[in-house]
Amino acid sequence: MAKIAVLGLGAMGTRMVRRLVVAGHQVTVWNRTRQVADAIQDVLVAASPKLAADGAEVVISMVRDDGASRAVWLDAETGALAGMKPGAIAIESSTLTPAWVKEWAQAANIAGVAAIEAPVSGSRPQAEAGQLVYFLGGASNDIVRAKSFLAPLGTVFHHVGPIGAAAVVKLVTNTLLAVQVGAWAELLPLMRREGLDLDGALQALSTTSSWAPVAGYLVSLMRTGNHAPQFPIDLIAKDMGYVVSMAKAGDLPLAEVLEQRFHAASEAGLGQQNMTALVRLALGEA
Repeated sequence: MAKIAVLGLGAMGTRMVRRLVVAGHQVTVWNRTRQVADAIQDVLVAASPKLAADGAEVVISMVRDDGASRAVWLDAETGALAGMKPGAIAIESSTLTPAWVKEWAQAANIAGVAAIEAPVSGSRPQAEAGQLVYFLGGASNDIVRAKSFLAPLGTVFHHVGPIGAAAVVKLVTNTLLAVQVGAWAELLPLMRREGLDLDGALQALSTTSSWAPVAGYLVSLMRTGNHAPQFPIDLIAKDMGYVVSMAKAGDLPLAEVLEQRFHAASEAGLGQQNMTALVRLALGEA
């Protein structure tokens, strides 16, 4: 049994905590909204990231963005790094920019803490089942240590390079997903307007090399109008902004269009709905 602290109890963080508890670890949690932390059974609740990290062998963060990550790790009064013991492992699983991840890792190393970036591919169902795919960045020996603690949370662990590499791979992953969402949000309404037998047309498309593994899932949710949040539009819009920020203006024109499109959906009031709600713009429902 290990002493593990988890910072951030959103949809993913909460499910990760439950898996760690079931695996027998002693888990201390912190969340900006205390009531969310208090609702989780069999954990200790800390008043700050620093207090959560006190005495922990591993501290895992799963927060919204660069700003939230900076606050939970580096705040002079309450940040987790100030509470961690030398030799402990800091694991950052949030979807962040490579530039910030490198700055964070440098601060962790100065504090005598091993830094591992560990963003994930997968959504709420995969987190619940412990079937996340991990992209790991950091030193090989630290990766080996970190994987033993992350084992209850994932089934596949890819060491993709030094610190910063995993952030890039995760943003590329989400961009490829955004391309699929954006395409189907336009093409499905087009097929409807053209009067196609959607079942037959989609069956035919599914036999081609252009049919991505995620297509069936996206199309099903768009057709049924089931946009309960798994990967909310606000978050994928944030990620597209991060991708665009990594290059000069005009270097990533497709990513720029995707960022604009998802931001438009957010501004139309769809930000808390699943990414598939982007289809509602094309259907004139937002």
